[in-house]
Amino acid sequence: MKLNHCGKQKESQQTNSTQIDQQNLIQTLAEEENQLTEKHLGQWLTIGELAQRSGVSVPAIRFKDLIWSTRTQGNQRRYQRAMLRRVAIVKIAQQVGISLQQVKDAFAILPRQKVATKSDWKDMSQAWQTQLDQKIMDLLKLRQQLDKCIGCGCLSLQQCPLRNPNDQLGQASAGAHFQEVISNLMNIQFSQD
Repeated sequence: MKLNHCGKQKESQQTNSTQIDQQNLIQTLAEEENQLTEKHLGQWLTIGELAQRSGVSVPAIRFKDLIWSTRTQGNQRRYQRAMLRRVAIVKIAQQVGISLQQVKDAFAILPRQKVATKSDWKDMSQAWQTQLDQKIMDLLKLRQQLDKCIGCGCLSLQQCPLRNPNDQLGQASAGAHFQEVISNLMNIQFSQD
């Protein structure tokens, strides 16, 4: 009978020990999950944090499909830290006259499932190289000829190498197009007096 009682007691202790081990394991896993979640959330930014760190307003963060977010269980937007670089690229592109559509097209070659590498960014920037080179040439030409252009006073802009190179407006039709518009406006004003 004692044997029976000891056997049951040992069995009971083993059951309690197993339950405690399971509870400890569950608690340990829960703690690890919390740590992983905290670490994971540390790599995600709220829209306010992204705006503050990028120097862009919250409404401007919602660029049309240029950056993306994920939603928390509470339906709040979270952005990967890598979106900071995309926002910076958008700002730089706008400063040099690259349209948002062109930025969107360039971003389309970047991976969405992982953070873009240096090589990915280099490939993307090649798409803008020719366009930027042309803009630089146009700006240099403008700088060299601006004083002549402003001082010439031609309303037809027939000779203007910046506004009407090779008289492209004259090929469309004869006459001083801008002169006609001004004359028409003046005639309307004089007619009313």
